[in-house]
Amino acid sequence: MKNTYGKLIKSELTVPNKFESVEKNNFGNSGNHVQQNALVTNNNLLFLPCNTVIGKRSTRKSIEYYKFQYPWEFLDIIQELLKNEVTFSIISNKASIAKTAIIEGPCIIEDNVVIDDFAKIKGPSYIGNGSFIGMGSLIRNSMIDYNTNIGFNCEIGKTYFSCNAKISHHNVILDSIIGKNVWFGGYSGTANVLLTRKNVQYRINNELIDTGRNHFGAVVSNNSAIGASVIILPGRKIPPDSIIPAGTIFSK
Repeated sequence: MKNTYGKLIKSELTVPNKFESVEKNNFGNSGNHVQQNALVTNNNLLFLPCNTVIGKRSTRKSIEYYKFQYPWEFLDIIQELLKNEVTFSIISNKASIAKTAIIEGPCIIEDNVVIDDFAKIKGPSYIGNGSFIGMGSLIRNSMIDYNTNIGFNCEIGKTYFSCNAKISHHNVILDSIIGKNVWFGGYSGTANVLLTRKNVQYRINNELIDTGRNHFGAVVSNNSAIGASVIILPGRKIPPDSIIPAGTIFSK
């Protein structure tokens, strides 16, 4: 396996970075550029680092991928993929969409999705298999993976849900990354803008990193439970397996 990995590293080819040029124009000037590369190999095994997202133009011999370092760069990639790859609506005939629901713009809605009355899905967005969007909720420019339950009258904007999350009623989750098996109690949310309107900072290893963005919410790690009426301030990370008591203003 080590020999195979060595061959793959030697065969890596850098291709013109179309995504990076978009990032410079639209994503600010933080200096944290997202890289796009292709690996070309005839081997049966392919190794990619965990901080990559595979692109649509991948083939059996060439893998296109986007590489990121920080959470906000991952969100940039998600937005770019939604913009470039969700260009028209694909709605499964096994999905259940209420007559009063609104689908606006290109969306992918997979099997067994239920969209309740008066909900609005604004594209480009992706809603994975078995997910539920509650009455009166707004989903915009977001990627929601399988078996995610969004409750009554919530707003989800520019956010990535991994899977199996359960979001109760009256929640607002913006510009955030939500891990697997996360629970949000009612009236909770992620703030995404500082009162000063300055760039949001994110703490890594006790060091504050400038995200280069004035809109960035939170990272909520796997298997966490967020109580009712919790406000997570911009640029915060909830560690895995955390329990945040009701009424907390999370500012760590």
